[in-house]
Amino acid sequence: MKRHVVAMPGDGIGKTVLPEAIRVLDAVGFEAEYVHGDIGWEFWCKEGNALPDRTIALLEEHKLGLFGAITSKPKDKAAREIDPGLREKGYVYYSPIVTMRQKFNLDVCARPCISFEGNPLNFIRRDPNAEGGFVEPPVNVVVFRQNTEGLYGGVEWTDPPDEVRKALETHPKMAKFKNVPSADLAISTRIFTRPACQRIVRAAFEYAKRFGYRSVTVCEKPNVLRETSGMMEAEAREIASDFPGIELWSTNIDAQMMWLTKNPEDYGVVVAGNMFGDIISDGFAGLVGGLGFACSGNIGDECAVFEPTHGSAPRYEKLDPSIVNPIAMILSAVMMLEHVGEMEKATRIRDAIGAVIREGKVRTYDMLRLPGGPDAISRGAATTQQMTDAILANL
Repeated sequence: MKRHVVAMPGDGIGKTVLPEAIRVLDAVGFEAEYVHGDIGWEFWCKEGNALPDRTIALLEEHKLGLFGAITSKPKDKAAREIDPGLREKGYVYYSPIVTMRQKFNLDVCARPCISFEGNPLNFIRRDPNAEGGFVEPPVNVVVFRQNTEGLYGGVEWTDPPDEVRKALETHPKMAKFKNVPSADLAISTRIFTRPACQRIVRAAFEYAKRFGYRSVTVCEKPNVLRETSGMMEAEAREIASDFPGIELWSTNIDAQMMWLTKNPEDYGVVVAGNMFGDIISDGFAGLVGGLGFACSGNIGDECAVFEPTHGSAPRYEKLDPSIVNPIAMILSAVMMLEHVGEMEKATRIRDAIGAVIREGKVRTYDMLRLPGGPDAISRGAATTQQMTDAILANL
């Protein structure tokens, strides 16, 4: 069956790396028609909406998307850059990817952080048993991040309305802010719901069972955030009883950020709320090569969108030839293949990427630890297209 995939390049280097991923999908024999979807800063500036309704309609129809990257800016900058004819008309900028997650309830975010043998960017540490020696522990972690709630739920105010303030002041901890004028208050909520906690934790355990991981770690902060983190921990203990072969671990986010650089090989599947999941996935991504290797999937009951976790990096967009690493985008396409059951094609692409990295003949500027810029090519870095060509050759 020929599938339809909504291809949303977005901003900056998203326009560069998404076509490279499609080249690889075509080469591996994935039969699909790619339907372009408008998204990003350009459409905020021109239309007052970074995720136009026409793109939402495409996702509603086809249920599957590949997404490049977006540029997001603070509220004041967004207000300055919108078309003058749209100013003072009530338009408010919202991140289109956050909006997409909430619109389609893409509440399960999976972020694999898996090292490739031979990657010069892999984490190493001193070997206490060998003078001057080092070890390179294999990292094989998949972070499951709750995608639609928590601090990213968007329920926040500057200068909260009187009814909001009165409601909050029923909590005794608000007494310390009693004399702060509302105009000087900025408030964000951290909302967890039991069904969302259950869904993300169960998805983590099911993934661990499917792929043979021995542990699921809840990474939150229940000693301080007793209600929200506490709810996720409580639900994890309940759900763990359905998976007797998998250990349930619990870590605090701050301690976990230290431990991931001491013993990253000890961890398998990690599950967290929105903000802590964002933090911990970037931390583990740094151990396997950084954002040039960081892929993710946003998965709901009906719709799924796959994207690299790097930003739009606009300063690299107009470099010709391009120097950015396309692997994160290609690995996001691999996740899409796995999601639709094309496991053989997914494995072939992942193996081809692994072969290129092991050979070490073709490396982008980040893999060579070079500063990003037009002179990276003359210093031995591969172009974006050359990296894709090398992967294609290994297919």
